[in-house]
Amino acid sequence: MIVVTRLNGSAFAVNPDLVERIQETPDTTLIMVDGAKYIVRESMTEVIDLVAAYRARIVGMAYGTDAQSVQNAGGPHSLAPVAALPSRPTDARADGGR
Repeated sequence: MIVVTRLNGSAFAVNPDLVERIQETPDTTLIMVDGAKYIVRESMTEVIDLVAAYRARIVGMAYGTDAQSVQNAGGPHSLAPVAALPSRPTDARADGGR
């Protein structure tokens, strides 16, 4: 979730995966996939940066490279790191190379 601010100053969280598009005319409006619209104080660039940071944090948590997930490793709500993927594909074939 990302935290954004309504025009009246109250903060609320939005699932960035449900944002269909962002308009800035001149107020920034988040248009959700279900058609809901939220006008927020943040600029379009700030919202995009929040979404990018959220997604980077999720990937970092999955690979165990996120500073917070490393600090909380082993806690009751921590995510187990995913095994590292090979940096390049191997030449091994399922049929044993035949």
